[in-house]
Amino acid sequence: MELKQALAQALRKIRTSRGLTQEDLGDVSSRTYVSTLERGLKSPTLEKLVELSVRMDVHPLSLLTEIFLLTGEEPDLEALFTRVRRDLHM
Repeated sequence: MELKQALAQALRKIRTSRGLTQEDLGDVSSRTYVSTLERGLKSPTLEKLVELSVRMDVHPLSLLTEIFLLTGEEPDLEALFTRVRRDLHM
């Protein structure tokens, strides 16, 4: 899956699993902006990604983990964690 589409799907999945609407993220971004992110039309800045994560009450790494799992670059969560642990211990 393409990175923008993975971001769109992950953002929507986490937002809805928290019972939040696009309007609920209004203190971070407009509903229109969130909608464009969830349709894969735009990419957020790192700062905006962190703000959205905090507003959804998830760690930004959790959102990024979901994104990279959806891209299919790593076969599963444990493989991704193994790679991250290895990369951080270099």
